[in-house]
Amino acid sequence: MLPKINRTNRKEVKQIFKSGVFVNSNSLSFRFIKQKTITAPKISFIVPKSVFKSSVKRNSLRRVGYNAIKPYIDSFPVGIVGAFIFKKPELNIIILENEIKEIIQKI
Repeated sequence: MLPKINRTNRKEVKQIFKSGVFVNSNSLSFRFIKQKTITAPKISFIVPKSVFKSSVKRNSLRRVGYNAIKPYIDSFPVGIVGAFIFKKPELNIIILENEIKEIIQKI
């Protein structure tokens, strides 16, 4: 799990969905905004019910996402606030890490 300073809150997620920019990959979609203040990057993972009906499976997929992003959190630009949205279930952490690397390069 990421530290609290690197996770978005509900207010920021609403702002992201209201005026954010999308970057897509195979199983993830990243929606983000860039803040003008110099803060640590804030990232969240969202797993919709269309991916898994069970909340236990959604939470485990979210945890896999946080573990995959942990080594790359410092690679994100300063002041970025974003949310990864799962399009399909992907429990392989290596595939998720590769998709996160691709998304970071597109930003």
